[in-house]
Amino acid sequence: MMTLDVSNAVHTTSLPLPGARHGKVRDMYSLPPDQDGPRVLMVASDRISAFDVIMPTPIPGKGQLLTSISAGWFHWLRGRGIINDHLLSLDVPSIPGADAPTLASLEGRIMVCRAVRIIPVECVARGYLAGSGWAEYKQSQTVCGIKLPAGLRQGDRLPEPIFTPATKADAGHDENISFEGACSAIGGALATRLRDVTLRLYAAAREHAAARGVILADTKFEFGFALGADGTPTDRLLLADEVLTPDSSRYWPADTWSPGRDQPSYDKQFMREHLLRLEQAGLWDRTPPGPELPADVVEGTLSRYREAAQRLFAAASL
Repeated sequence: MMTLDVSNAVHTTSLPLPGARHGKVRDMYSLPPDQDGPRVLMVASDRISAFDVIMPTPIPGKGQLLTSISAGWFHWLRGRGIINDHLLSLDVPSIPGADAPTLASLEGRIMVCRAVRIIPVECVARGYLAGSGWAEYKQSQTVCGIKLPAGLRQGDRLPEPIFTPATKADAGHDENISFEGACSAIGGALATRLRDVTLRLYAAAREHAAARGVILADTKFEFGFALGADGTPTDRLLLADEVLTPDSSRYWPADTWSPGRDQPSYDKQFMREHLLRLEQAGLWDRTPPGPELPADVVEGTLSRYREAAQRLFAAASL
């Protein structure tokens, strides 16, 4: 069992490496290239965000759980032969100028990856009616413009999985677009290829999760073209970023699934519900800075990530 000593959490990193970029959860750095081209170091911090605001309280160990789940899926998907990915190693690389405590703090939370030029379309697969898809369906009986049967309930399984792309936003929420919109953004041939790969990945992952008592309701993938030795994009398409984590996917316990309501989930919805109560009480208005999270919310959130890791890949030691 992990300790909830927040002092041991990694809220942010500042490594003596070039090209530092800090996202909502991950910190990225450039590494010296190998014989095949540029590499990047991805560090999964213990930060957590909601409503596009990073909370001041970290979730200690969350970054290690996310990395464990991503790595588990990357390795499992390689056996399906659907598409290559960008993961090169989980070993902490030599970082000149980084002291021993800094290097120790990276254990279990890093991925050394092939550098890619990310395609600016989020590739979302949905197998169940939830989230923004449910909100749209109630208005128009569609999800991202795709007509669905009448009479579906919140949380219902769709007749077949659908591909619902979204634009990648530099700030704020990503925006759902139609398949035709994706074709306009990146070209019809590439959009079709990404749709087909996305649905194959989702179908394989959903089957694996179901065998472990977990419903994979929806997920989003990112893809990119590997950079060559000269730093320019090649034609080698790779699955990139994180993959099938509770931060990028909606996981539900199969034994409690009951359409017609919100489903219990293995993600940060537990924390969101706490924040919504604060909002209703007039104690927060979704603007930075976020409120400090109480210990029970930290523990409840972490326990959901931990259970997802344990169920999906028997990561009992995490």
